[in-house]
Amino acid sequence: MEEQHISRRRFIGSTVLAAAGMALTSKSVFAAGSLFQAKPNSVINGVQIGVITYSFRSMPGTAENLLQYCLQCNINAIELMGDAAEAFAGKPTRNSGEDGTAYFKRVADWRASVSMDKFKELRKLFNEAGIKIYAWKPNALGAKNTDAEIDYAFNAGKALGVTHVTVELPTDDNQTKRLGDIATKHKIYVGYHAHTQATPTLWDTALSQSEYNAINLDIGHYTAGTSSSPVPFIEKNHPRIMSMHLKDRKYHDGPNQPWGQGDTPIVEVLQLIKKNKYKFPATIELEYNIPADSDAVKEVIKCREFAVKALS
Repeated sequence: MEEQHISRRRFIGSTVLAAAGMALTSKSVFAAGSLFQAKPNSVINGVQIGVITYSFRSMPGTAENLLQYCLQCNINAIELMGDAAEAFAGKPTRNSGEDGTAYFKRVADWRASVSMDKFKELRKLFNEAGIKIYAWKPNALGAKNTDAEIDYAFNAGKALGVTHVTVELPTDDNQTKRLGDIATKHKIYVGYHAHTQATPTLWDTALSQSEYNAINLDIGHYTAGTSSSPVPFIEKNHPRIMSMHLKDRKYHDGPNQPWGQGDTPIVEVLQLIKKNKYKFPATIELEYNIPADSDAVKEVIKCREFAVKALS
């Protein structure tokens, strides 16, 4: 046991040192601007490491901002949150004093009629920088959203080039059936995300309702909620996992931790993906508290380098 602790400390220490070097490299490349910008690459020994743009929520969040953060972090694949994409496409903003119901109706009408051209433009912007959008998480897949809004979400996903959209797993089985049916029509998967309510059988009903209902697994939340390793769940369900969030949490609904300091077996999970050649991306989701002398980009770089070390 003591040997394991020593090995773990060495792993974390070497990761921090590597991250510091990566941060310097990223800054110098980023500073070069138009003179030189290497295409990012975060495919590590066959494993696609990505990032959900939620990780950068503490920083300015336009689509252009998010692209630059990915370049700084040397990450070439993302799960895109809905807000930035919709703002880029011209989603209406709420007027001062406007009633919430009236605003939501205006947004629903916009979604039902908006051209997909701006979403295609956004895809081109990221693709030309060397970044693939493999998933997006729109704010239009809820029980209160119209069928037209849900169709919009899938159509925008196609325009962005994603394989799947992501959404919090509904508690109503009728809603997963509804989403699964619409997903089947569009031939785009729905990856359902869970927090600490996760159990080994939580997704079973949704998966049985449609072949296009799938899993967006969060190994940190799964570990905290079940107080157990997610490895057996991954081994059993990997054909239905579209993407996986990486974070580190403690058992018994414990808090988020800097990677390597919680109970989530991030190293073992990444090695499992590598060994079995699973094709789904592993998505960095920065949720632990950012140190006062750091920022989200620097911390995502640390997480990326943790993954590099785990997969080397």
